[in-house]
Amino acid sequence: MVSTASALLQMSQDELDTLFRDSPPGAFPAGDTAGTAIVAPGSSVAGLKARLVRWLAWRGKVFDPGRGTLVNKITPLNIGAITAKVYLAQSWFDGKDAIILDYSRTSFLARRVRDEIREVAPGLYLGQVYWGRRRLINFALTVTGQ
Repeated sequence: MVSTASALLQMSQDELDTLFRDSPPGAFPAGDTAGTAIVAPGSSVAGLKARLVRWLAWRGKVFDPGRGTLVNKITPLNIGAITAKVYLAQSWFDGKDAIILDYSRTSFLARRVRDEIREVAPGLYLGQVYWGRRRLINFALTVTGQ
């Protein structure tokens, strides 16, 4: 059973795909989350790449369930930027329900980005990033607070 973002980094892309496919959408996240980019999953450099992305660019997301939105935390200063709408809809990956993080109407910069997340353990979400319809990378979100 997967219970941490670190465990997700150790999995292959096929294992991540199976986990995403087999997981329910879960509860909508609320409040602060810590983000982990999953680049080169299962490789010896996956942890290093995740730390670099976290240190240089993306730190996680803050969800506002009352508004159905989120804001990304970027840079080492945790600056709130790039808002998305959050809703339940069919996944582009497998057609089953997922929590969608939709930037198309909220961000000029990220208007072609769509994230899909599913809860793989209590408070741990596995996500997929799409640019248009092309899947780019995976990520994890760990709920840290309200």
